[in-house]
Parts: sequence; structure tokens; C-alpha cells
Amino acid sequence: MKHTYTIFLITLIASFINGCNLDVNTDPNRVTETTVTGALIFPAAAHEVGQRVASGNFTFLENWIGYWAASGTFAIDATETTYNITPSFGDALWLNHYNTLFDLEQARSKALASGDNLTAAASMILSARLFQDLVDIYGNIPYSQAFQYAKYPLPAYDKGQDIYNDLQAKLDQAITYMSSPGLSSFPTTDIVNGGNQTKWIKFANTLKLRLLIRQSQISGFSATSEAAKIIANGGVLQAGETVSVNPGYSKATNKQSPFFANYGFTVNDAEAAPAVRANNYFVNMLQSNGDPRLQRYFLTISGNVVGCDYGLAAGNPQVSSGIGPGLANNDAQSQWIFTSVESLFLEMEAIERGWLPGTASAKYKEAVTESFTFLGVANASTAATAYVTAFPYLGGSVANLKQMLLQKYISMCGIASLEAWSDLRRIGFDIIPTSVPAVGGSSYYSVNPGAVGSGTIPVRLLYAQSEYTTNADNVNAQGNINQFTSKIFWDVN
Repeated sequence: MKHTYTIFLITLIASFINGCNLDVNTDPNRVTETTVTGALIFPAAAHEVGQRVASGNFTFLENWIGYWAASGTFAIDATETTYNITPSFGDALWLNHYNTLFDLEQARSKALASGDNLTAAASMILSARLFQDLVDIYGNIPYSQAFQYAKYPLPAYDKGQDIYNDLQAKLDQAITYMSSPGLSSFPTTDIVNGGNQTKWIKFANTLKLRLLIRQSQISGFSATSEAAKIIANGGVLQAGETVSVNPGYSKATNKQSPFFANYGFTVNDAEAAPAVRANNYFVNMLQSNGDPRLQRYFLTISGNVVGCDYGLAAGNPQVSSGIGPGLANNDAQSQWIFTSVESLFLEMEAIERGWLPGTASAKYKEAVTESFTFLGVANASTAATAYVTAFPYLGGSVANLKQMLLQKYISMCGIASLEAWSDLRRIGFDIIPTSVPAVGGSSYYSVNPGAVGSGTIPVRLLYAQSEYTTNADNVNAQGNINQFTSKIFWDVN
């Protein structure tokens, strides 16, 4: 695994150095260990986290679970639409996540060394987010030996369960750091929460809850002790508390907000992703429900959302709907890292399971309302109330929980496809119907005749080709990995 600092980081370092009184024998243009601080690294690393969440690396997942599909004007991706993936398929995702984690680790260690506990805590919380993502995608991964290149040039793999346990402990430590007094410069360094320590703690609690929810189906699993910590430390992110990053995005080359740059429009007002279109499966589902979010998720054509069938080699419409203004709104929009929508749905399930206090039905309505608000639906509160009346909260059974997670699935489109995929694996793919009864019918499963998997989609990615090339002994020690049968440790279905 090879890691480097970003150009943005170098710019920040140069700005810092030029503003200092330096010894005449010091080269102001040379980056050294003594001039690089955690506070200098953190803004660039936080921006990278936003890039990872909004990355084109996750387009495949939006496609696999029925949200998006390829435009009829482009050839389909034969590897993706047949699910016959190879180690190279997830290579960029793996490398990009680890590159960002390396920068966050540098920010953490250097911040602690200089007594900057708040920057260290923020770096640890963002790292926990990305490490959980990697476990949820790949299973066992390099963790405890990662980034210790002198001692472990070829890092061993840790078990996913062990990583989850350690992430809980790391988040506890981060909360302790974040609860302490910090440097007066932290609000400037913190381009995520603007120095709001309470919000950082809620974010850490939300990640702790997501770790718990993921393990909910494991026999004998208990969330009691960790849930008590979440309650004691102030709970999870609430309505209006989306965690997002914005170093000053604008309509300029390499300065656009990541999601808008990837799926909205270029600085020259051309479509950034002309191959990405609405999936007929999802379009038909929302149309059947009379869901006003459809026109916020996707652009309209003569007043209608026009979708495509996933995996169709020929026959999809030449003119179809791209990503809408509820997601890709403008060049300067803040890039979400963790939305309040996802947090409220996590809390709803935790209440239903008896882990957290509250009323699950009220939290369900709050979560749906937050989804309408986040996407900018007109008269969001009134529209959400009408929707919840048509699709009321159902509790008390696994079947009813699946109905509520279907509503969560609808709310995660374009925002948190990994979360939706994890719910489907954790509880069962029957959360979403195999097909939606609409004109012509539609299914989330690829219509490519070469599709493998007997009507199911992959439950994981294969390890990255870069690992087989540079860390072969350790990755091969994980055994023969299959995208359909080698499940993540919490996937016990």
C-alpha cells in the first residue's frame, strides 16, 4: 500500500510556513517533519473523506441495489452488470480509502504529539468511518499493522470482528479527547463541524451505533454496554445535524464539491456523469408510492423522470434522467460525510430493538421528514406527514422491520448506498421486492443475460489486485474469496 500527501496539503503547508518567522538558514519551501502538523494535514484529509463518500468508486453499488443504471447512449460495463468481478474491480476503492486513512493517521499522530487533542479526535472519528466501510466491503483487512511501514512493510490482516471491537474503543478514546479543552485554532482547522465539539461527539456516537446495528443479527450479540455509553455521551446526530465538509468549494476547476463534480455538472456546465441515469426499478417504486422525492433524486424530462433498465445492452432510452437537484445542487454545496437521515433511521431501529430510549414510530416519522427536508422537497414537513400516513410505522416483528428498512432504503439513494447494501445483507434482500409491478415491470437484478449468481447480487468485493501484487502472502492467507459466498462476519443470513 503506497500513500502520499495531497497537493492541497502542500499548499496549506506553504501558506503556514510563509506566515512564520523562520531562521535565515531554513528553506521555507522544504517540507519537513517539524513543519508538518496535524492541523495542517487535517483539512486536506477531511476533504478526502468527503471525496470517498461521494466517489465514483461507489457508482457500481448504486447500480447493483437498484438506484441507478447506465444510459442507453453508452455501452454497458460487462464486468459490473454480470457481477463476474475480479480483484481489479475494487482496486481503486481500496487504494483511495487507504490513502485517505494514511493521511488521517498522520494527522492523528502529529496532533497528539503537539497536544492538539481535538484535531487528533476528529481524525480518529473520520478514520473509524472509513475503516468500518472497508470491513463492510471486504471483510478482514490490514488494520493493526497498517501504516507502520518500518516495522510491518507487509501488514497482516485483522479479523473484521476484532476491528469492530477496536473501533468501539477508538471512538471512546476520541470522545474523551473531544470532551477536553482544545487549541483556539481548532474551529479554523475543523472544516467539518466548525469546531463544534458536541457535534463531533454525536458523530462518534452515531458511528458506535452503526457498528452495533451491523451486528444485530449475530446470535448472542448484546449492545447493552455500548448503548449505555451512547446515551451517557449525549446520543446520536439529530435532524439538521448532517456532518459535512466544505473547505470553500466553488465553480472552478478542481474546487467543486465532490458529489456535484462527480454526478452534477462540470465548471463548463456539461454533465459530469452522462452515463449515470435513474434505474427503472427505483423510478417505478417511487412512482407507485406517489413519492415526491423522485423529482429531487433525478432530473425530469418534459416533467417526467425517465429511467433505464440495469444491464440492458441495447434498448434503453437515448434521453433519460440524470442525478437531480436534491443530491447534485450546486458547485459550492457542502459534501456530506454522514447524514442526519441515516442517523435517525439507525436510531429508529435501535429504539425498536430496545437499545435506546424513545418512541420508534415518532423517530420513523422524523427520519422520513428529514429525508424530505434533506432533498429539498417543497413543503417538506407537510409532504412527509402525508407520506407517513400512507406508509405508517410498523413495529413488533422482523417482517415489519423489513418494511421500515424499505423506507430507509428509499431514503439512502445517492446518499449512502453502502448503508443500504449492508442492510440488505444483514437482514435479507427481501427488504426490497424482487420486481416492482409497473408498466413493463422492472427488477433491481441485472437484465444482462451473462449475469452470474443465480438471481442474487454479490455480498462483498474481492480483495484488491494491488494486495495480491504487493502483499500476496497475507491476502492469500484469507483463503479463496468468492463474491457470493464469502460473507462479512456480521452477515449471518
